[in-house]
Amino acid sequence: MNAIKTSKMSNFRWVICALLFLATTVNYMDRQVLSLTWKDFIAPEFHWTDDDYGTITGLFSIFYAIANLFAGKFVDWMGTKKGYLIAIFVWSTGAVMHAGCGWVAMQVEGYDSIEALRLVQAGSDAAVAIATISVWLFLSCRLILAVGEAGNFPAAIKVTAEYFPKKDRAFSTAIFNSGASVGALAAPATIPLLARAMGWEWAFIIIGVLGYIWMGLWVWLYDKPAKSKYVNNSELTYINQDEEAEQVEAEKTAGDEEEEKTIGFLKCFTFRQTWSFITGKFLTDGVWWFFLFWAPAYFSDQYGYSSDSSMGIALIFTLYAIVTILSIGGGYLPTYFVDKKGMNPYIGRMRAMLIFACFPLLGLIAQPMGEYSAWWPAIIIGLLGAGHQAWSANLYSTIGDMFPKSTVATITGIGAMAGGVGSFLINKGSGMLFTYAEGQSAAFTFMGFDGKPAGYMIIFCICAVAYLVGWCIMKALVPKYKPIVVE
Repeated sequence: MNAIKTSKMSNFRWVICALLFLATTVNYMDRQVLSLTWKDFIAPEFHWTDDDYGTITGLFSIFYAIANLFAGKFVDWMGTKKGYLIAIFVWSTGAVMHAGCGWVAMQVEGYDSIEALRLVQAGSDAAVAIATISVWLFLSCRLILAVGEAGNFPAAIKVTAEYFPKKDRAFSTAIFNSGASVGALAAPATIPLLARAMGWEWAFIIIGVLGYIWMGLWVWLYDKPAKSKYVNNSELTYINQDEEAEQVEAEKTAGDEEEEKTIGFLKCFTFRQTWSFITGKFLTDGVWWFFLFWAPAYFSDQYGYSSDSSMGIALIFTLYAIVTILSIGGGYLPTYFVDKKGMNPYIGRMRAMLIFACFPLLGLIAQPMGEYSAWWPAIIIGLLGAGHQAWSANLYSTIGDMFPKSTVATITGIGAMAGGVGSFLINKGSGMLFTYAEGQSAAFTFMGFDGKPAGYMIIFCICAVAYLVGWCIMKALVPKYKPIVVE
């Protein structure tokens, strides 16, 4: 073992970061299958309205929020390796189960084919019955998906705290968090084509199976840094550079890490630092989820480009390409502030987050610029999404700055719960607003738009200002760097 652990530093932490990236990519692809298939493939079969879809996405957010309340504590209790394995098994199973919703609806309603469901007269009692039962079936699958997916970020953030020193956590988090945008990027290029060629059911099955493949890689490669055969003394010392006690332990034996005291679940809510994170997640997570769930429908509704059309695929692909390319650099900005400007990690992170909070203001002009070309909203939403991803990477990293490692996953879960509640409000509210606005047509107006375009303009305005409001409240709650010390 001593021959292997030479003075030249290994870089296995980046392999682990790549695994987190892959898991997050699969996570978001599983989540996005529905958004890319509902408008053009599923809704015609089950007679869904925007409100029906808003119910599904909104309640998914609530399921996700509730699961996140416990997911972090579950990961802390089970340990990173087992906790992550269980999480991805559950969400992959839930993803695959979506494929059976059509068959079950057909059996329950007494039809002999999916085509018979589609041919039912729109607006009839039979159509309402089909819509109702199918919504409940999809909600059941979304519940299972949400419970599993809730474990992804608490586990990933915990792994990041284990494998990276504080100054590198925002950058490593930005890399794995970019899996969200890469997943969203790969999804429109594959899922609609799968749905068109093989049926929407196979899109859920094929993407869901990817999670089972990842499980094999995780079992093979992951262990805690001090126990990993791929991490040498030099890398372990680098990882533990923030804590002198861990440095000494690493230099002596590279043995097991000491058990840290944890903070009780209810006690977590007594700290301003917890409420700062809750605020940041509650006000901004829904923005990302809104565009993740509604962007394909937006381009279909407003410009007539279905999700499987060449133009529809190109618009969504471009949107998330912008997010992917720009968001990774956002995680490096705090490192620049720390290394070049001498700021502590928290101050550097908050400075960077203020900059990123200004990006979403572009959302105010997305709908007006769409009057000229659909490419403008795609580009502007992409810039907004890049700002969100950079903001989110740094927001997550504030937990590692202020809380002990033993409590990181718990705080992450609490914040993600708040983000899920915010997402429920914006997704369910959007579905209701769009259905109402479409019904009112020219009688519903806002800032020069009428009907459903006016509804989109309202939501874009909310998304645009959410980040600056969130940053101001966070800064008021925790004006200076103040880590939590467990006695």
